Amino acid sequence: MGYVAAQHSAVLVLEDGSVFPGLSYGATGRSLGEMVFCTGMTGYQETLTDPSYHRQIVMQTAPQIGNTGWNDEDDESDRIWAAGYVVRDPARHPSHWRATRSLGEELHRQQIVGIAGVDTRSLARHLREQGTMRGGIFSAGAVTDTAAMLAAVHGSKPMAGSALAHEVGVERRRFIPAAGTTRFRIAALDTGIKKNIHNLLSERGIETHLLPPTSTFEEVQALAPDGLFLPNGPGDPSTAGPLIEVVTQALLRRIPLFGICLGNQILGQALGLRTYKLRYGHRGLNVPVIDARNGQVAITSQNHGFALDAVPGQTFKTPFGTALVSHYCPNDGTVEGLQCLEVPAFSVQYHPEAAAGPHDARLLFDEFVTLMEKGRES
Repeated sequence: MGYVAAQHSAVLVLEDGSVFPGLSYGATGRSLGEMVFCTGMTGYQETLTDPSYHRQIVMQTAPQIGNTGWNDEDDESDRIWAAGYVVRDPARHPSHWRATRSLGEELHRQQIVGIAGVDTRSLARHLREQGTMRGGIFSAGAVTDTAAMLAAVHGSKPMAGSALAHEVGVERRRFIPAAGTTRFRIAALDTGIKKNIHNLLSERGIETHLLPPTSTFEEVQALAPDGLFLPNGPGDPSTAGPLIEVVTQALLRRIPLFGICLGNQILGQALGLRTYKLRYGHRGLNVPVIDARNGQVAITSQNHGFALDAVPGQTFKTPFGTALVSHYCPNDGTVEGLQCLEVPAFSVQYHPEAAAGPHDARLLFDEFVTLMEKGRES
């Protein structure tokens, strides 16, 4: 039986007791997770399939979602990772030449519990004022009395303290070839890498050996890589102790390193910085970032709920020499990038692969190439 448009009553319950009514969308039942909002007006397929959204219920602030349907080319991984989905006004019929089915059909096919008809403006304002919190979507037979649903939400695991990278990364080593002539070989610790990252690395002549997030430095070193790549991923970065140790060893041996999102937080901790949880995080395709080195501004795609505790433009001492807080967000002063000045390593908090999103920061992949070229010369 195919997907049937939303007909069941549904409710979104937050851990502070707030209740938002609506109608079921996608699969029916119960879904629990951290309630977050994303400001992107498009790119919902990439958002839903981004492993960084693992165990999070995603709400779209844009009122109309699903207009372009769902296709077989834009997935950023092999499944939807979001725990649940909240929208205001889902498209009745998708309209795009690449669409093969509707968003609602795909949510139903992958058994993702969603809710539509929610006052998403009110919900976004609530989360901005109160901060992200645990939530639950309940529809059809899962709708019970408010006390029982709230108890279920309170019984779910908080994001703080959660180690999730091992739940989204590969279990065995994978090889992604370069497009055309191979210029470099890199090791990438898979904490939730996105497909378009592979694309941008590959088109620059980089072959990627994707390693499980539990890999040791010895396993990285056995590949004799030209560089080490740290991608995005879910969970609390303070739980990434083994990954931090791998990065520490790589820095000691001056292996060129590039980190994105969670990778930025892992590099920062290896350099001696601490992380903290943001009030409501940065999630969307329109977040400004300033390069403290030259004042240039980029509009970026972001998805993170934790950040590094440091001062924008600050240089600081590390076990590997001096480092610079190279990028920051002018909206709230959040650290958006690091550059090591005495070892070949840098990172950014945002997504230069930007799938979906602006392409302002794609040149960072070229900077990684330059770093590896210099590594060969030294």
